[in-house]
Amino acid sequence: MNGATLYLAADYPLLDVFWTMMLFFFWILWFMLLFRVIGDIFRDDGMNGWGKAGWTAFVILLPYLGVFVYLIARGRGMGEREMKRVEQNEQAFRSYVRESAAPRSNAEDLSRLAELKNRGDITEAEYQQAKAKVLAS
Repeated sequence: MNGATLYLAADYPLLDVFWTMMLFFFWILWFMLLFRVIGDIFRDDGMNGWGKAGWTAFVILLPYLGVFVYLIARGRGMGEREMKRVEQNEQAFRSYVRESAAPRSNAEDLSRLAELKNRGDITEAEYQQAKAKVLAS
């Protein structure tokens, strides 16, 4: 680099930068769409194994055509299946929170302690100590 000047952006005008960013964006968008379609194919409980294999082969062997045909043929159901899955996850979460945060009665706590003692997970002394704590509360 003896006296040579290095111009990093001189040969890459602003419009080329814009087009490169657009291509990169569409490339990422394409892969997101492809993975979403493949995920929907395998998550669909209403489709049999041959249907899943056929759609998967179509999407992999002819990706652009396969994805667009899948979206045209099964696009509406794709959104409905996603909403159903989200509702099931939300219902499971709410059920878990209700079970976890629900106040337990002393009788439930004592029965759990007795079960732990009967299985041998806690000793008699630990059982008596925990029982005293439960009855004191």
